[in-house]
Amino acid sequence: MVAIGFAGALAPAPPAAADRDDVGQVKWGTCPDDVTAAAPTRNVQCGRVTVPLDYDDPDGTQIDLMVSRLASEHPQKRRGVLLLNPGGPGGSALTMPAGLADLGIPSKVLDTYDLIGMDTRGFGHSAPIDCKFTVGQDYIGNVPPYAVDNAAVVKQAEIAKGVAEQCAANDTDGRMAHITTANTARDLDRIRAALGEEKASYFGLSYGSALGAAYASMFPDTTDRILIDSNLGDTSLDRAGIRRYALGMEETFPDFAKWAAARNDAYGLGRTPEEVRDMYFTLAEQLDEKPVFGIDGRLFRLATFGGLYAERRYGQTAQLWEAIKDADETAVKRLMAATPGAPAAVGEAASYSNSWSVFLTVTCNDVEWPTDVRAYQRSVAADREKYPLFGAATANILPCAFWPLAPSEPQVKINDDGPTNILIMQNRHDPVTPLLGGQLFRKKFTDRSRLVTVDGSGHGVYVYGGNACALNVGTAWLVDGAMPEKDVKCRASA
Repeated sequence: MVAIGFAGALAPAPPAAADRDDVGQVKWGTCPDDVTAAAPTRNVQCGRVTVPLDYDDPDGTQIDLMVSRLASEHPQKRRGVLLLNPGGPGGSALTMPAGLADLGIPSKVLDTYDLIGMDTRGFGHSAPIDCKFTVGQDYIGNVPPYAVDNAAVVKQAEIAKGVAEQCAANDTDGRMAHITTANTARDLDRIRAALGEEKASYFGLSYGSALGAAYASMFPDTTDRILIDSNLGDTSLDRAGIRRYALGMEETFPDFAKWAAARNDAYGLGRTPEEVRDMYFTLAEQLDEKPVFGIDGRLFRLATFGGLYAERRYGQTAQLWEAIKDADETAVKRLMAATPGAPAAVGEAASYSNSWSVFLTVTCNDVEWPTDVRAYQRSVAADREKYPLFGAATANILPCAFWPLAPSEPQVKINDDGPTNILIMQNRHDPVTPLLGGQLFRKKFTDRSRLVTVDGSGHGVYVYGGNACALNVGTAWLVDGAMPEKDVKCRASA
């Protein structure tokens, strides 16, 4: 399960921080319509920061990154800026400042910081790249599909190779080679300088934890208070990280099974968690043999995986199972269209092709990937046995195996020599970033970090998870700089 890459190579010296005098200041103005529409009641402003496409050629081609700001309304309480990233790679944070405010992030945080969102390089309003995915293309997204046997891996390899070639063919300006986690971390430091700040704080989730770890490692002297949430465990989303999705599903599925069993009279999916688990395999195998209304076993497993991200999705997931079991075509199509991450849902979204493209480009550029299809066949066979719910999916082959661009630099090495300023938050049960990811970061950052482990389920802890203990600890850190003296374990909230 160890990814092949540069993780063991000697890391270059930390880059020099951007000088505020050498970076143009942000000119704030009105945000694009898609940003203002998401937060009509919040006074969010937008601006642009110019950065080098290639940091090895700082005077060469420049690109503009769009940033957003929800400014503190109390200058006397303001500490600085809190840079935000929601994950991906290939997710926009332009609406994240307003989104956090609407979710009820404590007013203390809003007073202490200007919340700064952004579209990272390559995405959205920031020099976007595009492989030009099309609706109906035989590629169901960047979570690999479940492979029932070796032949299915070979078939997926053909699709993955075609996607890699498609991305290369649409990289007409050579921009893709520079869409990496390391360069995005450099962008964060340039944004800090453009905002006129000596230091910047950071809050990132999911892939945003990898970006935050890279940022804190590369710029220990200009990063202030770091909170990373729902963690990958390294500075890239490598093969080991994607294979850990299967571990996360095994650890989180029992929460859904218990929920569904308690509601058997309503949904009819099983009287016990064991019966619900059996129902999952029964439906998946039936759909492997005979798809229903265009839904096969691959899509059913993917939809169920997405349904574990939060308990609020359980009801819709149970409805989907019901509809498949009852052969209700109208309900199946409606529910699949509303399932986050399912092709039917993203197929009509204007930005899905760009998002998938950024995910692949960053993921494939950050580290080297195995190129031998037989290696993926062995991994799929092993993980199908070890993680029967989803292991034969997440071990399957990605376009990274055929990616035409080699990593331009070593993967960012974790830097454990710096201030104790990294607070790690992690649910015990998380389908995509299991507890192991938080534990790996804690071990790698050593005394620079503390780990807050929450007896909770789902993807997202601080603000998003609803746990009182985690909210209190995270807020005390961001607002007062109160780093726990030792690791914290939070009980489930009542």
